[in-house]
Amino acid sequence: MRIVSLNSDQGIGANSWFVEVDGHRLVLDAGMHPKLEGRASLPQFGRAGPADADAVVISHCHHDHVGALPVAMRHFPKAHVLLTELSYFLAERVLHNSVNVMTRQRDELGIREYPLYSHDEIDELAPLFQGFKYNREIEWAAFHKRRSGMSSPTLEFYDAGHTLGSAGVMVRGRRETLFYTGDICFHDQTLLKGARVEEVQADVLLMETTRGSRATPAGFSRKREIERLAKAISRRQERGGSVLIPAFALGRTQEILATLALLMQEGRLRRQPVYIGGLGRVFTEIYDLQAHRAHRQHTHLRLTEALDLTVLEKGAAERMKLGRRLFVVTAGMMSEHTPAHDLAVRMAGDPAHSIFFVGYADPDTPGGRLKAAKPGEPFHFSDQAGQLTRHCEVLDFDLSAHATREDLLDFVGDVAPRVVVLGHGEAESRDWFEQQIHALHPRTKVVQARPGEPIET
Repeated sequence: MRIVSLNSDQGIGANSWFVEVDGHRLVLDAGMHPKLEGRASLPQFGRAGPADADAVVISHCHHDHVGALPVAMRHFPKAHVLLTELSYFLAERVLHNSVNVMTRQRDELGIREYPLYSHDEIDELAPLFQGFKYNREIEWAAFHKRRSGMSSPTLEFYDAGHTLGSAGVMVRGRRETLFYTGDICFHDQTLLKGARVEEVQADVLLMETTRGSRATPAGFSRKREIERLAKAISRRQERGGSVLIPAFALGRTQEILATLALLMQEGRLRRQPVYIGGLGRVFTEIYDLQAHRAHRQHTHLRLTEALDLTVLEKGAAERMKLGRRLFVVTAGMMSEHTPAHDLAVRMAGDPAHSIFFVGYADPDTPGGRLKAAKPGEPFHFSDQAGQLTRHCEVLDFDLSAHATREDLLDFVGDVAPRVVVLGHGEAESRDWFEQQIHALHPRTKVVQARPGEPIET
């Protein structure tokens, strides 16, 4: 088995892997780097070498895992696309939104390379998408290879518990097996239940390391974090201020909306409109429509019925009157030209308001810089907004959809791989896992994947 990281760096970026097994080749994920622009944001597909791929496999539909799919299909024109049936309902919408965002960035920021693909191109590729149920073994090699009598490796999707449709991917060859975690979550969230990977064993484990630098505090519980969030929202609104919760449109938004809906039903929050973005509304409707297919809690909870959801019109975040309002809007890291960014610009300097983070915000993004800012001290928020001085309340709530580092380390012991390949994490996170795995499993080979360098297992 040969594995090549196609990511443009070693951190959380343009997630993509090239895997060759038994003479067959597949690409695992095709994401875009969230902090880079233009072609620099793409995986380096050329590092896979001259050979074509038989299939592109998508673990889930977050932009850093699927956003470069049309470009990947240009580079690997003979490949078909495999994903879970739940991701099948999401992929086209995510990609069409990406075209819209890139077109806007071309016009507003002058990025001439954008868009990197078109709406028409997505429509032409869509018939190549194949959605599959979890826990079904799939032959993925090219048809002409199967006809020639070559043995075909298989793959199987396992529920990863991270977001709707997310999957870990088991690849089985004649002599070796590989399990790719994608982004994985072992604990139950408000809606989605944790990953179902109890029986997974593999020779090679290709593993995310997102939270490797973050220890879980003693006595931590998600229930207490939700209680803390409820009290913080109530306290701010009793004082007449607004609350902004920046959240990714897919996954985080629906989990936070479900949390708010339950808190309102229980009387712990007053009933009120919740302002969301248009894309968040689209994915919320899909969560409702596909509730019967998902492995989730509160199966009868329909967010569009339980909440008074109000979609922010274009420009509303910059001009609407702030008061006792509750916003759950994109983007999770407050990237420029998003409702979360524009609301934060208005709210940051006013002590009447609060901004609550419920997920990861890269330190080099506007959201990350706001989280790190000290009250009363100027800081650079973004190129669009320039310098701000933070006077609003900023709190961080650990409601992550990524596995804790302790759970992932236990998973290594359960899988018992011969080789662990570390990816999807910053250097500090990967280093922690490498040290811990060496200490607990000295016979296990640990590799930190470097962009473009083949790993022979």
